Amino acid sequence: MSMADRYKTGEKAPEAGTYEFDGLVDGRKKDNVTEDEKQIELSNGDTFPPLRSSKEAAYWKKA
Repeated sequence: MSMADRYKTGEKAPEAGTYEFDGLVDGRKKDNVTEDEKQIELSNGDTFPPLRSSKEAAYWKKA
């Protein structure tokens, strides 16, 4: 997988679909990410959100 397939908080979704959590932008891996926030549904052009629980910037990848 190329880095182009990884998106971060604040970027726009290139297509509608399900995206899954792929680590925090600061490099730490979160063990306490809840199951319901590991996956998000976005529409084309939606902004990738931070993690709901911690509000930290996160990386997302297409599920």
